[in-house]
Amino acid sequence: MAPPRNVVKIAVQMSDAIPQLIQLDQAKPLATVLKEVCDAWSLTHPEHYALQFADGHRKYITENDLKAQQLLGRLQNTRREGCCEVLRNLVLLASDMTFAQEVISRDGLQKLSTIIENGDDLGEMLALGLRAFLELMEHGVVSWETLSISFVRKVISYVNMNLMDASVQPLALRLLESVTLSSPALGQLVKSEVPLDRLLVHLQVMNHQLQTKAMALLTALLQGASPTERKEMLDHLWKKNLRQFIYKNIIHSATPMGDEMAHHLYVLQALTLGLLEPRMRTPLDPYCQEQRDQLQALRQAAFEPEGESLGTGLSADRRRSLCVREFRKLGFSNSNPAQDLERVPPGLLALDNMLYFSRHAPSAYSRFVLENSSREDKHECPFARSSIQLTVLLCELLRVGEPCSETAQDFSPMFFSQDHSFHELFCVAIQLLNKTWKEMRATQEDFDKVMQVVREQLARTLALKPTSLELFRTKVNALTYGEVLRLRQTERLHQEGTLAPPILELREKLKPELMGLIRQQRLLRLCEGMLFRKISSRRRQDKLWFCCLSPNHKVLQYGDVEEGANPPTLESLPEQLPVADIRALLMGKDCPHVREKGSGKQNKDLYELAFSISYDHGEEEAYLNFIAPSKRDFYLWTDGLSALLGSTMGSELTRLDLEQLLTMETKLRLLELENVPIPEQPPPVPPPPTNFNFCYDYSITEP
Repeated sequence: MAPPRNVVKIAVQMSDAIPQLIQLDQAKPLATVLKEVCDAWSLTHPEHYALQFADGHRKYITENDLKAQQLLGRLQNTRREGCCEVLRNLVLLASDMTFAQEVISRDGLQKLSTIIENGDDLGEMLALGLRAFLELMEHGVVSWETLSISFVRKVISYVNMNLMDASVQPLALRLLESVTLSSPALGQLVKSEVPLDRLLVHLQVMNHQLQTKAMALLTALLQGASPTERKEMLDHLWKKNLRQFIYKNIIHSATPMGDEMAHHLYVLQALTLGLLEPRMRTPLDPYCQEQRDQLQALRQAAFEPEGESLGTGLSADRRRSLCVREFRKLGFSNSNPAQDLERVPPGLLALDNMLYFSRHAPSAYSRFVLENSSREDKHECPFARSSIQLTVLLCELLRVGEPCSETAQDFSPMFFSQDHSFHELFCVAIQLLNKTWKEMRATQEDFDKVMQVVREQLARTLALKPTSLELFRTKVNALTYGEVLRLRQTERLHQEGTLAPPILELREKLKPELMGLIRQQRLLRLCEGMLFRKISSRRRQDKLWFCCLSPNHKVLQYGDVEEGANPPTLESLPEQLPVADIRALLMGKDCPHVREKGSGKQNKDLYELAFSISYDHGEEEAYLNFIAPSKRDFYLWTDGLSALLGSTMGSELTRLDLEQLLTMETKLRLLELENVPIPEQPPPVPPPPTNFNFCYDYSITEP
């Protein structure tokens, strides 16, 4: 009889004892199971024993842990070598929550703190003590705020020491990071006693783990600082060339960057961009003389030569009118430009961007403004309005002012390649906007559409994580409006599943059938017939003739008709051309009735609509020449004649008709599979059964 489901067989082993194979009843209390195991080995006091997994994680499966008591007792009563061995075991077992709680309840943290504070051994023993302390604290049983100031200062001293074991300082930095993030009071202590220059020294050591932990403490200190302190700290770090060091020795390091370092670089980028938030949230003050002077400087940078020449000797009213007109040319919506910048965001940040562009790229700025000033009003790309909206867009894409994510790693390497990276990015983006405006042939009504395209261009390029501003400029300028449309179409097809391998295979299988439908439609159109105009020697289209295909598709019948007459019947057409006599179909310049003439506009129009049939006329080659009434009729007749001759129908109309039919037929076939994911590969064919006894033999008649 099979054993109950709650009974399993397990092996239990103990040093200096024969292993047991027991049947563990999972319904029994754990204390009862321990007593039975101890009884088998004739052990007393089963409450002093615990079960521990023998595999990799080595976790205990008991509530009361004698192992913790034994380790802590040995930690106090053994020498250095023994302590190191005990600490190794403690580090190995500390990830177990039950064990950690037991150690903490027996004052384990205090014992470890004593080892760390004494600092008798600055090598392996101190490193193991720090690691065990961190492992126990990570469970969150004890708050970081309970740590003593003397303990924190001792750990800080390990960070500030010049000669220290390479394994100690990363652990000390990790501990101080946790203290800074969890306790504002102790964080201030760390901030005051760990100089930024000391962290920069750690960052310059070619030790990946030390660099990561130093960067972690640096970002923790920045996060805990006030906005004013943060700005001062970042200014100091940039003056010490931290950005250049990160770009050269961390981002472009031969060692692959870890996820933790990527997260800290993301935090550093977010905090640095966060310094722009006050400007982004501050509207322009029309009564502030400094801000008014900045607006005038923006106008003068574009129109100063013109203003000087026109403003000489003018009255104050005339000068004021001239300034208003020039601000309008700059793209401000209101006669008073301060009203445009009252919107927050972007507030004063938009003005900062415009001034930076005018001062650091004066030729591009002048070209932008003057080029658009010379266009028609409806085709003018307004610089100021574009700059304001573009600043908002960049703030959204770069998440300026948003709180840092605890897990994100999405930093931009380009940010660390350039001073004033936000303003430099704006300079590239505003020129991209002008370029896209021209590509779209936009008007003022299309402003929002242009901004949507520019958003997509910037977002797609930023997602590629270019490593420098020049690389970003190259990639974003290559992403033209036409390329954006192509990518949108491709993504839409992917979203609909149209480009999935099974769908492509289905489309290929449907093509012959649908091409047959198109061929049938083209031949029916030939059977209906059509009126064509003849071209005289003077290129005058003054006569009409009618041509059609016989119902059996063997003869082309044609003849002249009068202007305004009804289409003739098949029997009334005097001329016949057997399909079997046709040699080839000629189109465009190859046709004899348009070949001799020059390249005038009328002849070019004829080239696009002309086609001829060459056929055997006795021993000579003759031609039946056509001029189609329209491009569509040209495609229909050339496709029909190609199908009649067994050639490929290669017109643009055939391609469009085939694509439309394929799309419709595919959607109809997949109608029942809506919202069902289609696999990339077909499921594997199962192996054949070992026998076919389940098959019914219909040849056997039942009695």
